[in-house]
This record gives sequence, C-alpha cells and structure tokens, in this order.
Amino acid sequence: MTATFVVFEGIDGSGKTTLSNRVAKALRERGLAVEHVREGGRFTSTTTQAIRELGRDARNLALTPRAELLLYAARDAQLLEEATRPALARADVVIADRYLYSAEVLARHGRGLAAEEVAHVIGAAGGGFQPDLVILVDIDPHVARARRRIAKIVTPDPRAPSRKGLAGAALGHRLRAGYRELAERDPSRWRVVDNSYGELDRLVDELTLMIETARGGAATAAPLASATAATPELPAVHDASTALVAFLAWIDRQTPREPALAAYFLGGLAGPGVDQRRHALAALVPLVVAAGLRGLDDESSWQLREQLADAAPEGIARSLGGLLLAQATGAAAERAERLRNRLEGVAPTGVLAAIDARDDDHAWALRDRSMSSQPDATVASVKRLDTARAWALRDAWLALRGGETALDDPFLAARACESVSGVAGKRAWELRARARGAAPVAAIHSTAGLLDERAWRWRSRWLERAPRAVMRSLWRLDDERAFAARTAVFAHCKEAIDSMVGLSGDAAWRLREAASDLWPSTVAKSLAPLTVEPRAHTLLARLLARHAGHVSLWKHAAGIALGAAVPMEER
Repeated sequence: MTATFVVFEGIDGSGKTTLSNRVAKALRERGLAVEHVREGGRFTSTTTQAIRELGRDARNLALTPRAELLLYAARDAQLLEEATRPALARADVVIADRYLYSAEVLARHGRGLAAEEVAHVIGAAGGGFQPDLVILVDIDPHVARARRRIAKIVTPDPRAPSRKGLAGAALGHRLRAGYRELAERDPSRWRVVDNSYGELDRLVDELTLMIETARGGAATAAPLASATAATPELPAVHDASTALVAFLAWIDRQTPREPALAAYFLGGLAGPGVDQRRHALAALVPLVVAAGLRGLDDESSWQLREQLADAAPEGIARSLGGLLLAQATGAAAERAERLRNRLEGVAPTGVLAAIDARDDDHAWALRDRSMSSQPDATVASVKRLDTARAWALRDAWLALRGGETALDDPFLAARACESVSGVAGKRAWELRARARGAAPVAAIHSTAGLLDERAWRWRSRWLERAPRAVMRSLWRLDDERAFAARTAVFAHCKEAIDSMVGLSGDAAWRLREAASDLWPSTVAKSLAPLTVEPRAHTLLARLLARHAGHVSLWKHAAGIALGAAVPMEER
C-alpha cells in the first residue's frame, strides 16, 4: 500500500500543531510508520525553517504581499522536495503541519492578491502534487486568539511578535473564511473539524481513526460527529445585565473542559458572580488569573494578588500597573507599594514594568536599585518621561550596553524604543530612528500619543504593512488625522476601534456604527467608559440582538453591567 499524505491546516491558535503531533504519536502506537515533517512545530528541513524565520521576522516589515507569496511558496516547495517526497517513499503516513494552502489563503484572503495570480504561483510550487487528506482544524477566532495569549502567559516567548501578526486580529477572521472556502470547494479531500470547545482526547481518537480509514480507501466527506461539543440553546440576551448572566453560564460550562480559557475571559472583570469564579480558578490556573488582574482596584482583586503572589509573582507584579493603579493614591497606593517591595526580589522585571512612566521618589529609588541587575527593564520603565533624570538613565544604559552599536541588536533596540515611547524632541527621535532598523515595530509603538509631523509620516508609511502597530500608537488619540487613519483600515483591522476606547466625539460614534457588524465585541469594549450616554446602551442592545451567541461580545457587555471592565492599551 502506498503512503498516505495528510495535511493539517487552520488559523494560528486553532490547535492544529498540537493535534497533528498527538495524532502522529497515536498512529505510531497503532503500528504505523509515521513521519511528521514539522513535528514539534519545527520543520525537518533546515532550509525550510530558515525561509520561515525570514518571513516571520518583523524586521522585514517592507516585504510586499507578492514577495511574501513567492517566499512562502518557496518554503513549501523546498519542504516537499527535501522532506515530504522522500518520507512518502518509506513511511505509511506522512503528516504536514501546513502546506501550500496556507500560502494561498494568506495571499488571497489575508493580503488581497488576485486569485489567478496566486493560483499560478501555487501551481508552480506544488507541481500538481496534492495531499490525500486535508484536515481543517476550524475554530472561533476569538478563542484561537485567547489560546495564543494564554500560551504566552504560561510560557513567555522572548521573541518579537511575528510580522504576520502586525496585520491585526482581523487577519484570523479572513484566513478562517479562506480555509473554509477551500474546504467547500473540494469536499472529497478536505475534512472540517471544530476545535473551539470540544474534548481534545476525543478529537485525537477520531482523527486517528479517520486517517486509518482513509488509508483503507473508505474516507467519507462527512464531518466528525462528536468533534464539536454540543451547543446549548442560546439564551435571550438583550442588554448588559442579561449578557452577564449568559456570560457567566458560558464560563461555568467551559471551566471543567478548559479552565485556562475560562480564566482568560474573566480577565479585567470584577464583581458579583465574577469574584467567586476567579477565586475558584486561581487554584487551577494561577498564572492566567494573575494576568487578568491588571489595573483592577477592587477588594477581591487585592485578595487574589495576596493569594497568588508566590504562585505567579511576575503576573502579580505586572498587575500593579494599569490605568487605575497608575493614578492610585492613599490606601491603594500604599498597598501596591508593599506588594512591589515584597516581589522585587523574585519578579524584578514585572515590578519595573508596573512603574512605567512614574516620576516619583519611590519609582526612582527602585530604578536606582535595579539598574545594575536589570538594566534593560529599568530603561524601558522611563517611557513618557522627558526629564533630565530620565535622559541621564538612558545615556547610562546605552553606555553600559556598549554605545550606539547596541542598537543593532533587536532586543536592545526594542528596549531603547520603549524608553522613549511617548517622548518627542530631537534626542528621542535620534534614538528612535537609530533603533528602527533592528526593531521597527517597537519604533512605531514608541510614537504613542505623539502629534508631530515626523510621527505622522512614520504612521503613514507603515499603515498598510503594520496597521496594528500604527493603531496602537493612536491609543485614545482624539485627532483628525488619527480618525482618518482609523477610517482607512477599520474594515480589516479591528485595532482601529480598540484605539478609541472612551472617545465620544462624532467621528468616534460614526466609526462605531460603521464597525458594529464587523467587530461587535470590540465596539462594545470601546463603550465601557461611555455608559452615561444613552446611545451607548442603544448601540449595545443592537449589537447583542444581531450577534447571538458571541461570547466575546457577552464578556464586554458583562463588564459594562459590572462597571468593572478596565479597557487598557495592549502591552
């Protein structure tokens, strides 16, 4: 019997890598010779892996969509010739985590290239070779994004964000639609399985059986019967209060299956119904619960900080930053200071991150103590400070790191950009411009809040290639040019709506209306500080009526009901 070639496809965070690895292991346990050409998330071909890293590297921000397509087609062509075809000659089953379909979907649905042009490139790269079976691991993009965030909380990734992610979270929605289109076009080859809320072990068993069946020539086009968890009847949700009830019921259903996901969705919320669930989840997923405390100043959140300080010191230290605690005075400030002192020895980088932009004696004493042991985190904490003391620290850090040549290192260049985030003036721009080559995304981020002409030139230049980074620099910026940039990209970049949380001018309301059916949960989040305005409740009710079962929308509506949602800039 000839070998069977199986490809797993899906958006980032769908679980395809985890599933493909577990299925490979299960097939081996059943006596089959299995080769996985990207086992453990790394290609067996070093050349292919190098091409992937080139495309991922955000320093290559100028890479055009056409060049990107050719690069990714080359990646898959190399893997096919070097690894996949030889493996098919000696194995029973060969598994690939992604194939040319990913390049096709990204080019067409992600970047907007013409279908005919893409088909020509993909056809040349594959030479007509197709897998026997393609398993599309389908997922709600909001859940996929949450799982990626959880993974970074549990296992921090020191690498800079990938270039693909600079398009914003909306890219996942477009790619999902592209994959589903391919599956509908070729149902004899593609199988679609839902991994949003189902049981992973059961899905592994069923996929293993599916591949064994396909090897016997009896594959069926029908989707897996039990791969998708049973969907309960949707509750009637028409305002913030009923959304809170529906959201908490969803949390209760999700907690036994995936407690980390439940805890993640509770992040940023506090109040009746939420507090007891957070405390229960703290014992199961302390790191995720700790990450969700950022900016919260209620008694229950303070109790969780004390409870989790030993289990999740880094997350608890970082939670002391945020919009509310940055302005805290009196008892809250004293409480935060005591906890910072307690955590300084075990989570120094988290403690330093929590004093971003602070110019008080406590903050400077901490910087003085930390400069020798944590110089990079220390310099990053002086963002938005354009004082002689802050510049003296930046100069000392640069000298410690070896002078300007240190800015050729991506990590150090990013820290330098962080240190001048929100700072204008000649010296800040010289540092930002020098570091941009090694850390272009951090350089764009560092223009946050700036209104000078040079900042606008940078934003205009990179709006198409890195809209998410540009939108982050516009956080709560109520400026005519900011709204022009948001209007240009909101249809494919939901971060345009994220950037105007709390803005209440006519331009902001027009954008919310225009985006209400595209990004309902993001529009709802942007309403959180505006609930005194009747039109906020009117718009929320309309969102809830039009988007039944939208859990992320329920979450932000629940925050409005609780008065406890803390909209914050992504860090």
